Amino acid sequence: MKYIVVGLGNFGASLAKKLTEQGNEVIGIDTDMNRVENYKEKISHTICMDATDEFTVSGLPLKDTDMVVIAIGENKGANVMATALFKNFQVKRLISRAIEPLHEKVLYAIGVDEIVHPEEESAERWAKKLCLKGVVDSFELGDDFSIVEVNLPPKYDGKTIKEIGVRENYGLLVLTTISNREEKSLIGKSRNINKVEGVASPNNILNKNDILVVYGSNKDIKRFLKG
Repeated sequence: MKYIVVGLGNFGASLAKKLTEQGNEVIGIDTDMNRVENYKEKISHTICMDATDEFTVSGLPLKDTDMVVIAIGENKGANVMATALFKNFQVKRLISRAIEPLHEKVLYAIGVDEIVHPEEESAERWAKKLCLKGVVDSFELGDDFSIVEVNLPPKYDGKTIKEIGVRENYGLLVLTTISNREEKSLIGKSRNINKVEGVASPNNILNKNDILVVYGSNKDIKRFLKG
């Protein structure tokens, strides 16, 4: 996949490096030439430019880019301006970093697809979420193994864990499942809630909206999600 990461501070640079290491094409952007030079050997491409300048941004390969991540953290004004600019160019998917609650509300008003909170979430976790379609969340156990929450691939709807052969075919252990259910309040208003179903049984029947919590190697998790 092709990514643009705007802002090569600690989080942005770490994310861009992780995405590059996983075989993606990444353009890292920053206004600081020293940062651009420091990471030119670790990120696919690095560019020193102002991501709030419409003319400059228009020269980027936006139509060929799968995702843009605005990782600017030290300057909220530049973060918002860059986010709005990339949104106006109608990029395929736009993710932006939020520093505080009001900042987050502004970003959602602009129309970002997702918010990053680097103070709470690691670049490694975000790299996995962005690279593996279907990953909801993850917990790293060293470089090669993880516990991850993944959306059930649609083709397994209505099947049991045993029928899928998660362990036999993919080498993964299903720890538990999380179901999404609709619940009505006392006044009749509906809301969706996630319910952890306890220790997984081989005979558990899975539904299309279920989330599986699985343990295994990163390469086997990737293979399972690809089906």
